[in-house]
Amino acid sequence: MNFTIAVIAKECSPGRVKTRLTPPLTPVQAATLAQTSLSQTLETVRSLPAARRLLVFDGTPQHADAAGFEVFAQGTGGLDERLAAICSLTAGPLLILGMDTPQLCRGQLDPLLADWATPAPVPHRRAWFGPASDGGFWALGLYRPDGGLLRGVAMSTPQTGAQQLDRLAGAGVDVGLLPVLTDVDYFADALTAAQQCIGTPFARAVERLSMGLPTEAMPLVVPSGVVPTWGALR
Repeated sequence: MNFTIAVIAKECSPGRVKTRLTPPLTPVQAATLAQTSLSQTLETVRSLPAARRLLVFDGTPQHADAAGFEVFAQGTGGLDERLAAICSLTAGPLLILGMDTPQLCRGQLDPLLADWATPAPVPHRRAWFGPASDGGFWALGLYRPDGGLLRGVAMSTPQTGAQQLDRLAGAGVDVGLLPVLTDVDYFADALTAAQQCIGTPFARAVERLSMGLPTEAMPLVVPSGVVPTWGALR
């Protein structure tokens, strides 16, 4: 399909990523779990029928994570500015995803994929929105990318999702809704996400952490060639 998927992410360094997982996790455990989440998300994206896959990164990605992606440095400014800057990386349909939903699977994106498979010039929906349970959003699809639809939206608040939807509606953009997912910010969120992707590296890592087992045993990447099929079946 002629569309682009962009994952916005950051280097998983202790004390710099997923700090709200600490406590109960140590900074090293939190960073390791974040890396597992990121690697699992990227492997899912590799299985999707996109023409281009972008990794918009703050820091230096692991070699395995960068495989199959065009890597771009994140822009400057607040999150709204950095998301808006992604819109300039492609002229065609764009889906922006975060690194915080390891339970992501293709089934959750099927409505968007089916819609955007409609021959040009116009699909049924010009935008798709994936709300997060904390009031934010985990996905934003724009058939015609426009950074102005993101700039000025207050990010990382309980009202972010509502404000973003209002911005799209005010611009006359017809929006389709994707399923509500839980961003992994706190360890309770990790437990919830793990229940939606049982058997995956992320779920196994969360299980070990909840049992107090050493983090050295936690898997860090999804084996190459594994096509995730979880989430939608639960």
